[in-house]
Amino acid sequence: MPVYSMTGYASLQSTPSTPPADNGETPPSPWRLSLEVRSVNSRFLDLHFRLPDELRPYENTLREQLQKQLRRGKVELRASLERTGALPDQLQVPGALLLQKLASAQDSIRNWLPDATPLSVADVLRLSPASQSSLPEAELRPWVQQAADQLLEQLREARETEGRQLADSLLQRVQQLRLLAAEAEPLIPQVVEAQRQRFLDKWKDALQAGNNASSVSRDAAQDRALAEAAAFALRIDVAEELTRLQSHLDTIEELLKKGGELGKRLDFLIQELHREANTLGSKSASSETSRIAMDMKVLVEQMREQVQNIE
Repeated sequence: MPVYSMTGYASLQSTPSTPPADNGETPPSPWRLSLEVRSVNSRFLDLHFRLPDELRPYENTLREQLQKQLRRGKVELRASLERTGALPDQLQVPGALLLQKLASAQDSIRNWLPDATPLSVADVLRLSPASQSSLPEAELRPWVQQAADQLLEQLREARETEGRQLADSLLQRVQQLRLLAAEAEPLIPQVVEAQRQRFLDKWKDALQAGNNASSVSRDAAQDRALAEAAAFALRIDVAEELTRLQSHLDTIEELLKKGGELGKRLDFLIQELHREANTLGSKSASSETSRIAMDMKVLVEQMREQVQNIE
């Protein structure tokens, strides 16, 4: 199953099918439906509609179609229905009063905008209520539904394409985190051994400075130094953090390969990765492990931004 992004865009223009004329030719339809949909990331499915009055009765139908196809995202659907022409028997000349109003409006506009284009006959007919008849319900509803299905199919393809890119990018960062974890793992025993030797050297120097130190006190001092080294080793031990980090990375890889609705689960796993990277940084006892922890945090933050767009 693909990984889908919540970000996408699609648009289309559609004309209804018209029955053939007596001569067998199919005349062009005088109607055109324009649809546009935009989608961005959101925690839930948030739908918004910008519809003309003619299409308002179909908002619930369009909402149901979107809910069947989408699970998350802030989605805005815009639509317009316009007449691109008129059949001869539908032409009705506007009344004198309307023509007078249109002429007056044109004069007022051109007084302020002299370069404005004058009204054409097609403009007058389009603005005339007498020529603005609508399609019957039996034709308009199935046309709108079919066009919306085509639009949503385009949107799903766009979201799938971006989702594939996001999944590839996440998998690359998973591999980079694995390399950093592998780089950090052998450093911890080295740091522990160096610190152990440092403790012993300090106690030896302190004992040699004391002239009256007995062998018993020297043995006790050595045991104390070893105990301090052991306590230090426990404080900087990040084996569990690295194991959990590898486990989270395995789960992320499995989810990305499986696909589907995984945005919320990935978001939780990214939080866990960030926690392990923070712990590694807080337990760091060398500049090298600090650098690795910082690099991990940068990668995890990049993954967080990308996961925010996955459905």
